[in-house]
Amino acid sequence: MATSSSRQKLPAWLASAIGSKKHIAKGVHILAQRESTRVYARTRRGQYDDEDEPGDPAAEHYSTGVGMHHLHLHKNRYMDILPYDRTRVIVNHESDKYDAYTIEGRYLNANWVLERFGHKWWIAAQAPLKHTAHAFMSLILQPFVHPPHSSSTTRTSQIRTVVQLTRNVELGRKKADVYFPSEIGQSLILSPEEGCRAPPLKATLLQKRAIERAHCIHSTVSITPLQQTFSSNTTIDNQGDIVAPNSEPVIFEHLLYLSWPDHGVPDLEHRDSLLTFINLVDSINRDKSHCSLHPGSTSDHPCTELDPDPPVIIGCSAGIGRTGSFIAISSLLRKYGCLPTASNPSMPSAIHPSPLGPLPNDFKDDLVLLEIDSLREQRPGMVQKNEQALLIYEVLVDSFTAPSS
Repeated sequence: MATSSSRQKLPAWLASAIGSKKHIAKGVHILAQRESTRVYARTRRGQYDDEDEPGDPAAEHYSTGVGMHHLHLHKNRYMDILPYDRTRVIVNHESDKYDAYTIEGRYLNANWVLERFGHKWWIAAQAPLKHTAHAFMSLILQPFVHPPHSSSTTRTSQIRTVVQLTRNVELGRKKADVYFPSEIGQSLILSPEEGCRAPPLKATLLQKRAIERAHCIHSTVSITPLQQTFSSNTTIDNQGDIVAPNSEPVIFEHLLYLSWPDHGVPDLEHRDSLLTFINLVDSINRDKSHCSLHPGSTSDHPCTELDPDPPVIIGCSAGIGRTGSFIAISSLLRKYGCLPTASNPSMPSAIHPSPLGPLPNDFKDDLVLLEIDSLREQRPGMVQKNEQALLIYEVLVDSFTAPSS
């Protein structure tokens, strides 16, 4: 925590909040009660049509029925963490058709999430499983309208950055499955899930480097759609794989943060690296030097047609605790100018209003609590632990009180 003299520099609401353990404790308790209400609403609704309670707006609002469908249950890493239907990310492929219940499109345990105060969109996702890695990578391949769910000015965008906040194995337990190789120059072939007729994808590791100050591994990966049979308009790459017609490799940046334990927070000694990593993610996501449509693009001559600040895919293992905390911190840093302003800002009105109403008046000025509550409206369980909520306050204080460089 900051000293009393340094608190003079803090916004009044933040100085007041961190000066009262009772305020924070009561605030996170109220957030927990509201989250319990959301859980109860979707449980009461049931997950099948014959169990619905008609006329209950909260039950519909918090429905996770698509993730509970029998076709999709095995695609969830944890059975108790499912995406809300109204904000879920839909992976498209023109050959895929599902029954009317699941809504057209491929399923992925992921949600569109908007920063309440920073106004930037993210895709919050669980770590891919082996049988969902193809859908995850297909999301990077597909263009989408940005910002989503908004009537404001839109543009066609594409994912360029993936943030991973969990190691693949932690304390002997698998937390994430591998979906690209670990050695530069090697490739991994990803097959689509059963019933999907999309082509296999080839993931190749192009570059890899450790960035010590940010406690992370930065990898550059290409994705190429393949074809299983040769035809007159296909080509063979230098590894003997048949490339699908008119398919240029799509390149994305993968950033793995190494110092955030599961169900916990980074140690005090790692807080500087976390702030550095947050800034690095933002900087790399704004780099337009890789363009599959214009291969001549470089950092000195970036492609002018690319989205300058597309959404970022971010996940830990379940895609809620560390993921929600990272988004909340980024939002508040952006709010106070510690991160660049979102290039495609969307107001909170772009998301559905909560049937729970606002927080009590005692907490209407606490931006941390407001941010967490907003995130939980968009994906269940975001900022999972009380320690993670406290971390958001502490990192924000650190950003105000850190000595100038």
